[in-house]
Amino acid sequence: GAMTKYLLFNPLGPEKLPTLKELTSTEVCKVWAGASDYIRGQLLQRRAVEIGVGTFAVVPEHATVGEDQVLTVERPVFQLCRFFKKFYKLKCRKTKIPDETPCVQLDFEQIAAAIHFRREIVERCIHETLLFFAGAIQDKKEVEFSFK
Repeated sequence: GAMTKYLLFNPLGPEKLPTLKELTSTEVCKVWAGASDYIRGQLLQRRAVEIGVGTFAVVPEHATVGEDQVLTVERPVFQLCRFFKKFYKLKCRKTKIPDETPCVQLDFEQIAAAIHFRREIVERCIHETLLFFAGAIQDKKEVEFSFK
């Protein structure tokens, strides 16, 4: 199922990443830039976005300004999926995404249209990058994933 898609029981072989092998780094970056734009657009509309290994959302947080002023600011967060954390024994700060936050999946069709790629390519590229990410975590490698 979707929940276990990125739980790797065996080392990840290159045959699992055919699309990443065919695309240039520039193309892979373009796909993720498109995904980032999509996520940002959803967050601005107060929606959370689930990407298979976790969820991006905006959470309200209280910030103290000056002596006695408390402002509610909205902070973008990424919360790793529970199963993913447990499976790879990862420790991270617990972030509570408000229950009333509507949650959507990545819209591959929309991302593909925005960057002029075929939908399957976008979907496979994102899926394989997340697999690769899971493989690196399984190998206890340092992973850096940056979003605009």
